[in-house]
Amino acid sequence: MSQNSTIRKFIDRNVERLLVREFLLSKTEKAGFGGLDFQRTPEGTKVTLSAERVGMVIGRKGKIINELQRRLQNDFNLENPRLEVAEIDNPALNAQVMASKLASALERGWYFRRAGHSSLLNIMDAGAKGCLVVLSGKLTGSRNRTQKFQAGHIKYCGDTAIQFMDVGKLFVSRN
Repeated sequence: MSQNSTIRKFIDRNVERLLVREFLLSKTEKAGFGGLDFQRTPEGTKVTLSAERVGMVIGRKGKIINELQRRLQNDFNLENPRLEVAEIDNPALNAQVMASKLASALERGWYFRRAGHSSLLNIMDAGAKGCLVVLSGKLTGSRNRTQKFQAGHIKYCGDTAIQFMDVGKLFVSRN
C-alpha cells in the first residue's frame, strides 16, 4: 500500500465523519445535539451520539433511531452502523449544546451582548474553570466584527488545551 493511498484513506474517513456529524446535527438539533464518537469494530461502526434529551432521538418504539441507522447505512455507506445515544449529564458544560442555545437566543432577537454574557454566566455557574464565547459577523450595523466574552482560566495551546478544552460552533442567520 503506498503512502498516498494511506493518507487518502484517512482523509476520506474524516470527511465521512464530518458529513455524518452534519447530518445528525441537522436531524437531532431539537434534542440538544452534544457531539459524536466513532468507533470501528469488527462487527461494524459504533456511533455514540450525545444528546440533552435522549427520548427525542430514540422516538416511540425506537422509530427515529432505526430510521437514522438506516439512513447512515444507505446514504453514507457505513457498514452495519450501531447508533447509541448517551445523555449529557451537565448540558451547561457541553460546548455544542451551549452554542445551540446561544444561537437560538440570537435567532429569537436577543441582543448579542446579553446573550453572550448570559451563556458565559451559565457555563461558569455549572463549574467550568474558564470559558471563552466568541461571536462574529454582522452583530449590529452593516459591518462585520468579533466580540469576545471571557471568564476564568483559558488554555490556548498545548496538550492541556487539546485534552481539556471543548469547542462548539454553530452558524446563525438573523433576518
